Amino acid sequence: MALVAKYHRARFGGEAAIKRVPVSGKVFDEKELQYGVGAVLDGWWTEGKISRRFEKSLSRFLGLKHCLVVNSGSSANLLALTALTSHVLGERRIQPGDEVITVAAGFPTTVNPILQVGCVPVFCDVLPATHNLDPSQLNAALSSKTKAVFLAHTLGNPFDLKAVRAFCDQHDLWLIEDNCDALGSRYNNRFTGTFGDLATVSFYPAHHITMGEGGVVLTQDDTLAKIVRALRDWGRDCYCPTGKDNTCGKRFGWKLGDLPEGYDHKYIYAELGYNLKNTDLNVALGLAQLDKLQGFIEKRKANFAALSALFEPWSDRFELPQATPNSDPAWFGFPLSLRADCGFSRNAVINHLEGDGIATRLVFAGNLTRQPYFARGEYSYRVATTLTQTDRVMNDAFWIGVYPGLDQRHFEIVAESLRRFFN
Repeated sequence: MALVAKYHRARFGGEAAIKRVPVSGKVFDEKELQYGVGAVLDGWWTEGKISRRFEKSLSRFLGLKHCLVVNSGSSANLLALTALTSHVLGERRIQPGDEVITVAAGFPTTVNPILQVGCVPVFCDVLPATHNLDPSQLNAALSSKTKAVFLAHTLGNPFDLKAVRAFCDQHDLWLIEDNCDALGSRYNNRFTGTFGDLATVSFYPAHHITMGEGGVVLTQDDTLAKIVRALRDWGRDCYCPTGKDNTCGKRFGWKLGDLPEGYDHKYIYAELGYNLKNTDLNVALGLAQLDKLQGFIEKRKANFAALSALFEPWSDRFELPQATPNSDPAWFGFPLSLRADCGFSRNAVINHLEGDGIATRLVFAGNLTRQPYFARGEYSYRVATTLTQTDRVMNDAFWIGVYPGLDQRHFEIVAESLRRFFN
């Protein structure tokens, strides 16, 4: 391990000249390499004790009972929604043809699980200041077929959880929080990801912490946790951890389905499942990152504040991002929208910034209903009222990075680039 630390210093140490301003990236030190090497040398490699340690640590951080590691945030979203289709839930289960309320201004993997389970997404418009759901559209989105609300906290900025949670409680609807961009964000001084019946997090390198590829499903509900675990682990009824046998004490004493009595519980399948587990090799990196999470959260907030001050002189050209009332975001990015009379196009400014080595991103899919796979007309959806602001996000919005690898030197490059652009 001392040699690994020495390698890290030789390979990654030192302060390189700043040539680019990335939009995102991973920040790590020798600990990630040491944990990764340790996981390899342990010889287990698949899901095991490191994954369980990570699950317990993140559960403790968020104050939730259940945290289930999976192989990506996209898989987490698929598992969260698919869990609500389980026969175990009786009359509350989601079935094909049911409707799920969401927004079209976001990343496709929030919406795709709705289609994958045979349901109909119902799209609400968003608020221009936050790019999050406009809660005033919820009643228009509601129908006799509505079973759930599935929303992301856009770029780490919480959606109006008070309004959405009250709406779900009033109409007996499930709530899933896509918390992939918002780990560490708070609403009313409570972590996002703890308000929904289920929530998800991604650990792709762009996110708040990373394990290369990975994610988790979060819940406080014992029944939902059991369903998610079954779906993640091939759909099996058995809940033994990997490498363990007979946790229930009656491995050969079950009678389920039309199987013969005493059929091995490890090979009894209660759900139509997958193998969406992660490996201890990946999770080891995440375990080292978890120790840095609070520092990363504070750095993102500080970088957001620095960019807010930087862009304030140009607030007549750009609409600057606003935190949702009663929230404290751990920002994923710094979103900007062009004002109607700004005098330039989005392509003009982002091409200029990219030419100066400053990475930009659009607000994901913009308007999903206009994406090729929706525009072909193969998938059913419904629009609550209009998607006027969603189209504005598609046409006029973009974002730049706030991740912890950036500092004032990077922001000075951004400021100088913008001064040249406006001159």
